[in-house]
Amino acid sequence: MSPETTEDQQPGVSYVMPVLNEAGYIREAVASILAQDYDGDKEIVLALGPSTDNTTAIVEQLHAEDPRVRFVHNPRGRTPIALNLAIKASRYPVVIRVDAHSTLAPGYTRRGVETLFRTGASDVGGLMDARGRTPLQRAVAAAYHSPAGLGGAAYHSGAPEGPAESAYLGIFRREVFDEVGYYDESLWRAQDWELCLRIRNAGRTVWFDPELRTVYYPRERLRDLRRQSYASGVWRGEIARRHREGKSRRHDLPPAVVAAVAAGVVSWFVRPAAPARGTTAALALLRLAPVAYLGGVAAAAATAKSRLSPRERLLMLAVLPTIHFPWAVGFVRGRAAGAGSTLDKGRVRA
Repeated sequence: MSPETTEDQQPGVSYVMPVLNEAGYIREAVASILAQDYDGDKEIVLALGPSTDNTTAIVEQLHAEDPRVRFVHNPRGRTPIALNLAIKASRYPVVIRVDAHSTLAPGYTRRGVETLFRTGASDVGGLMDARGRTPLQRAVAAAYHSPAGLGGAAYHSGAPEGPAESAYLGIFRREVFDEVGYYDESLWRAQDWELCLRIRNAGRTVWFDPELRTVYYPRERLRDLRRQSYASGVWRGEIARRHREGKSRRHDLPPAVVAAVAAGVVSWFVRPAAPARGTTAALALLRLAPVAYLGGVAAAAATAKSRLSPRERLLMLAVLPTIHFPWAVGFVRGRAAGAGSTLDKGRVRA
């Protein structure tokens, strides 16, 4: 598809989706794709990782029900490998990345393709509309939408339409992969940001369109959220090690806050035998750090714009630290020593 393609044309679209342990979500995700209000040809290419639940059997059944649902095997189970396998097996000029833990609004494809034509962009993304089925999941979703949760990125909290650093999931012109290459398979997470960097460095445009919304269901347990947050922090630190553009002051803020809170907690129990001049005042200030952090978390929970029950707002008091602390520790580890073989163990089960 060339930039000159007119908006009234609806080229074929290939949806590519990594799938691993998604028995509870995959059927709904696929149904939302097949129900898209879009007249062009559609296919779904699922990259099947080594799931330990009933995911593979469900996918085989979906394929039997509708031949537009195709699948390839991804024995290593890594997300960038899955994406590359699916893209290479796909056939149409527009490639739309989708997540098995999400559903698409009926007009998502139509709007996304129109935005590609209208802007001349090579990659378009929109808002991640986090939602929940359980009280804890709804509390996590509210934290994701809050600037206090994931830092207020455009695809979480919204921004005006325009050029962007990265795109959530992504609606791509197929030829961009021929020009800049596929996903970096050495990046087990944050591979979307790195691909967007190469797209921008090639002189092409990544575009944010707030009219595009994808419903996303976060982790259902605090343990899984903690593991996801840690892995995300580690790989964000790896990105900062590899790329000058990957470093940002906002990424240094969580480790600074966590360090201050930890030092403040220690200061409540450790007192210098002979405080030097000014030490007493510094210690008093440091001891306020945990109190200030807890106050900030409570304020974020109380003022969250999502419609939450009192119980769900209380759950946010646990959710926000479960996002902040593991991410900060992981980021420091990734910056200092690299990501190595860090996995998101909240999704990968033994």
